[in-house]
Amino acid sequence: MTAPGPQAIVIGASAGAVEALGTILPSIPKGFRLPLVVVVHIPPDKHSVMAELFAAKCQVEVVEAEDKMPIEPGVIYFAPPDYHLLVEADKTLSLTGDEPVLYSRPSIDVLFESAADAFGPHLIGLILTGANQDGANGLAAIVKAGGTAIVQDPQTAFAAAMPEAAIKACPQARVLALPEVVNFLRELET
Repeated sequence: MTAPGPQAIVIGASAGAVEALGTILPSIPKGFRLPLVVVVHIPPDKHSVMAELFAAKCQVEVVEAEDKMPIEPGVIYFAPPDYHLLVEADKTLSLTGDEPVLYSRPSIDVLFESAADAFGPHLIGLILTGANQDGANGLAAIVKAGGTAIVQDPQTAFAAAMPEAAIKACPQARVLALPEVVNFLRELET
C-alpha cells in the first residue's frame, strides 16, 4: 500500500536558476521528508558547482546525482552536466547520454516524464525561470499521472519563456511567486 500524499519533488530551471533556487532550497527545513530532484541547464563542457554551492547553503543534504543512486528522503539531487537524469520504477536514479531534448542534456522533460512514471499521483513538479520550453511536456506528464504542477509566476522570473510554456501546457498548474513556493513546500511538512 502506497502512502498518501507527495513522495517526491522534481524541479526544472534554466536561465536565472541559481537565484530562484537560492530562494527556495535554503528554506527547506532539516528533517524535510521528501527528496528533491533538480535539473538545471548547464553547458556540457562546464563543471557543475550546483551541488557544492547549495550544500553550503542548505539545511538538508545536497548531492550530485550518480547512476543507480537510491532516492532518499530529505536529499536534494542535482543532475550532472551532459547527462539526462531519470527516475527508475524502483526509485533509483539513472544517468544516460541519450540525445539532447530541446537542445538540453540534462533535459527537464526527461526527468519529469520518468518521475511521473515512477511516482504517479505522488509527485510534485515545479518549473522555475528559463528561456526555452523544456519542462512543459514533462509537467503535462506529471498532471496526466495525477501529480501536482507548480510554476513560478512568469512575471517574477528572470526568464519568462519556460514558466509561460509550462502554464500553456498545464493551465491547471498553481502559479506562485518564489516566496509562495517556499510557503507551499513548508506546508507539505505540516
